[in-house]
Amino acid sequence: MSALPTTARGIATRRRILDAASAEFAQVGLAGARIDRITAASGANKAQLYAYFGSKEGLFDAVIADRVDTSTEGVAFDADDLPGWAVRLYDQNLHFPELARLIAWTRLERQPTGRWFDGAQHESKLAAVEAAQAAGRVRAGDPADLLILLIGMASAWSPASSVYTATADESSSDHDRRRALLRDSVARTVMP
Repeated sequence: MSALPTTARGIATRRRILDAASAEFAQVGLAGARIDRITAASGANKAQLYAYFGSKEGLFDAVIADRVDTSTEGVAFDADDLPGWAVRLYDQNLHFPELARLIAWTRLERQPTGRWFDGAQHESKLAAVEAAQAAGRVRAGDPADLLILLIGMASAWSPASSVYTATADESSSDHDRRRALLRDSVARTVMP
């Protein structure tokens, strides 16, 4: 089990390691990542890295959890505005493509199955969808399946896409067209 830092300095070091590792893993994946590059970029040493994360695999898992949590907190969720939420996810993927790249590496190197993420922030979304379903504002069905479908729709143009990767430097009219299509498609999907 890895140790969590208790001092402000330790917390800052752990954060620098996570940020450096996130960039490294997003670029070259788990297998291609090098601890020496991560420690050099973070200004930390190997002893600190292993004390906080246990192993390179433990660090990768911590990076994924951190980036998912950051993304979850950064995109306001409203079960009564799932089309708007999907558009906000599109924009999150557009402006912060690192998470989509990390997820792609996870799919390639870990080949996960089933539901990947659990936690209070995800459970609260599922509960909100269930409440909206009970009130007749969202179509019936498994809330997790519904959110997975919407995340997939919002990620259709992300770095995790197998068809097209949008970038922030494309024309605003391209992004507006995709946002409108996404909003309409999600609205049609979630309507009761």
